[in-house]
Amino acid sequence: MKLTFSIRGVGALLVAAALLFAPLILAEQNYLLRVLITGITYAIAVYGLNIILGFTGQLSLAHGGFFGIGVYTMGLLTTDYDWSFWGALLAAIVLTTVVGFLAGLLALRTREAYFAVFTMALGLIIYMIISRWEDVTHAYSGVLGVKLPENIGPLDFSEPATYYYLLLVFLAAAAYVTYTLRVSNVGRRLLAIRTSEDLASSIGINVGLNKQLAFTASAGFAGLGGALFASAEGFIGPNSSSIDLTFELLMFLLVGGVATVMGPIVGTLLVLALFEAFQDFQAYRFILLGPVIIALVIYAPQGLIGRLNELTLRWKRRRAAAPKTPAGPPDSDSPADPNDEKAEVR
Repeated sequence: MKLTFSIRGVGALLVAAALLFAPLILAEQNYLLRVLITGITYAIAVYGLNIILGFTGQLSLAHGGFFGIGVYTMGLLTTDYDWSFWGALLAAIVLTTVVGFLAGLLALRTREAYFAVFTMALGLIIYMIISRWEDVTHAYSGVLGVKLPENIGPLDFSEPATYYYLLLVFLAAAAYVTYTLRVSNVGRRLLAIRTSEDLASSIGINVGLNKQLAFTASAGFAGLGGALFASAEGFIGPNSSSIDLTFELLMFLLVGGVATVMGPIVGTLLVLALFEAFQDFQAYRFILLGPVIIALVIYAPQGLIGRLNELTLRWKRRRAAAPKTPAGPPDSDSPADPNDEKAEVR
């Protein structure tokens, strides 16, 4: 039986293997492991941004605000109200999803640039509430002592490696949801909306409902990532809901690849690695990364994974279109075809 492997499948396996064995490779480098943990929480939130931007083409600039709601729900419930990690995690997802649904009812009445401006204003309002409502959020004093998950049998989540693998389960779930969405009828409807809302509506797709569901799911993923981020960091502040964070998450997605399954993971971890490499130039990191982003926009507007997928598709098409090599000249011992002689006479 002949086995064939796609380049995308091999790439996904390599990324999965690297993530699985990362704690073993970084066993003596806790700092890098914690950076990787932070990157995974960001990547989960980027998957949410991928749903609304990648599949429907709507640029939501409120994503950092939704992330902040998840962060502060986890932080406040586990510190001020002594909730368990799991109860606070569920509350963060539900609250962010509900806020996303209500915000979508207003935001999705606008289109294109107006939608981006409206969601940016929404993100700024969330940031202002978190940074100014000191009686509830502690404002710039921050929240210290956010709980880690309670131990489950022999699993001690205070160990960075154990907590890392828990996050890896959530990351795999986010990637699987994205893959399922991409190959499902729902995903095809969302991609049709991204191509042309008027055309999608003309073929019977409920544009408003599908965009509303995508926006709500996007907010829910942001809340999940934010809650996990708060627990991983232990201390949180208003910067975890700022508009700057929104643009960082957007950068992760654009570098990795919009509407791809592996793009959020690859883009997030790659850009964070560059941030660490330029740590001595923290104040100028966006200036240093600017040329990289410009080059990506020019040469790979689909992102790294999107570009790889495009090259793979071209290679497959060329291979399918290439003429097959003839089996070779006919055997001299075989009798000649009389039709060939007639063809020569003509």
